[in-house]
This record gives sequence, structure tokens and C-alpha cells, in this order.
Amino acid sequence: MSKIEDFLSAEEEQDIINAIRVAEKNTSGEIRVHLEKSAKKDVFERAMEVFHFLKMDNTKQQNGVLIYVAVEDKAFVIYGDKGINDVVANDFWDTTKDIIQAHFKQGNFKQGLVDGILKAGKELETFFPWDHTDTNELSNEISKG
Repeated sequence: MSKIEDFLSAEEEQDIINAIRVAEKNTSGEIRVHLEKSAKKDVFERAMEVFHFLKMDNTKQQNGVLIYVAVEDKAFVIYGDKGINDVVANDFWDTTKDIIQAHFKQGNFKQGLVDGILKAGKELETFFPWDHTDTNELSNEISKG
């Protein structure tokens, strides 16, 4: 894969954006996907940098979730903000990670992200249910670096 643009087609990106909308319907949690060619450092450290760069740590309930993918490194991180990490078990993201990883191993990148996003949304509902006062605080668009 020579370019990050080759990772997903425009149609696949739209399917992922739609999955984010669906996932956020029943939770006040905010989910974003960020794609990069390479982390060029520890993938978790880079995910934290991107999280802050995208201002995901500015949500009212500190309940932003970033799915960061370093395409050439074949690595991804699910990074949740402090509000989430304060209330969930340490292995909270393991089932979401496993779903994404299973699809990625088969080369089904779009489906891995879609299923992971929907699972994350379902998980967030328990701790951060949607409320009529909720607003979409973050863009649903896929960011790229």
C-alpha cells in the first residue's frame, strides 16, 4: 500500500462515517477515526498526540474515543479519554480491539472499523447514554495525517 488514500475507498470511508453516526445515536460518547501512513514512534504515544491534536480531550464528559490506525505499521490503538477510563474496567476495549483485529488480519479494513465503531458505541451506551441535551461535539469525518 503506497499511500494512505489506498487504504479505504471513498465509499468505504462513507460507510465508516455512517457507522460513527449510528454508534453515537445512543451515547453521548464521541468516536473518531484517524489514519496515518506510519506512527514514526510508539503507536500508543502517537495516538495520544493525535487525540490531543484533534481536540478530542475537550468534550464535556471527557468521553471521546479515537481509533488510530498506522497503515504501513499494521498497527492500531483504541484510545479513550479520562472520563471513560475512570469508569470502565481495564479490559473494556479488548472485545472491540479483537473485532477490529480479526477483520484487519483478513484484509477487511472497512468492516473492521465499522464493526469496531458499532461495538464501541454499544459499550459507551452503558456508561454514557444519550441525553436530549447532547450535541455532536466532534466531527464524524475520518481525519488523516
